[in-house]
Amino acid sequence: MVSVFRLPASLRQDEAQGQLALEELDGARLNTFGMGILSDGTPFLTQRGLAVLCGVENAHIGTISTQWQDDLPKPRISKIRDILAKNGHSLSEAHVPVQVGGRVLYAYREEISLAVIEYYAFEAGQFCQEEARDNFRILARKGFRDAIYETLGYTPSRQMDDLWKPFHDRVSLVYNSAPDGYFSIFKESAEVTVTLGQGGVYTDDGVIPDISIGKCWSKHWVDNRLADRFGQRLDYEHNYPAYFPQAASNPQTPWAYPEAALGEFKRWLREDYIRGGKLVAYIKGQVARKGITAAAANAALAAYKLPALPAPKRSAA
Repeated sequence: MVSVFRLPASLRQDEAQGQLALEELDGARLNTFGMGILSDGTPFLTQRGLAVLCGVENAHIGTISTQWQDDLPKPRISKIRDILAKNGHSLSEAHVPVQVGGRVLYAYREEISLAVIEYYAFEAGQFCQEEARDNFRILARKGFRDAIYETLGYTPSRQMDDLWKPFHDRVSLVYNSAPDGYFSIFKESAEVTVTLGQGGVYTDDGVIPDISIGKCWSKHWVDNRLADRFGQRLDYEHNYPAYFPQAASNPQTPWAYPEAALGEFKRWLREDYIRGGKLVAYIKGQVARKGITAAAANAALAAYKLPALPAPKRSAA
């Protein structure tokens, strides 16, 4: 395995001798200098990996995390926050704890990794590092995701096809199954499912966002007596793919709603479900039951410009 990045001399020697081994842990990939890809395809750097690309000691990265929420941040933290803000990001924590192979790692996502590397490349004064400048230019040319994928020899096409398969199989069964004059929650909320997937939260037999959306919308419908405005809803046949546990009770009979209410549904989905906290609550629940990782959850929330989930108490370095 050969890294596309500029490494310190000691690691270049290890690389020449083939010692930058690749571990496969719970479907994730992690090399020995701290570059990884989660099982859902999300790339990240560990504290060690970010330090290597910046050309600094591990402890310098560690203090970024420990000092991130200080009331009076150090000049270095303020500068990194400024770089993030310039790129449209605001993070409550510098890292996201992820569990890989029974270990808790501090994962630094793309936006914070790029900001820290940029700081050590150009903004750290006498502490600017040549490795950071070289690696920042590599990332500017290749992109964070592609550079990590290339270094770890990861080809996402097959993996991505597998991750999207449950959603595609559901589409093929039920996308146009609502009766004429009515709409289905599955079809009209598909953009949420797709946006979450692009952020790393893929639908499967446990992660089914349209169920959460359907339950919340049904309560809104009843509480606000929307049938009086738009007409009565009715049930229709909806089937899960045969490999879903839910298929044992096929056919399902969810509600279909009058097309006259579609505008109200779209408004409610945007303002109440996505921006009003219900989507965050659903994703928090998925993280709690370990249906998705915290890193994937925060990437999905970022796609909607929603705040990241608060980090759990630190249990390991």
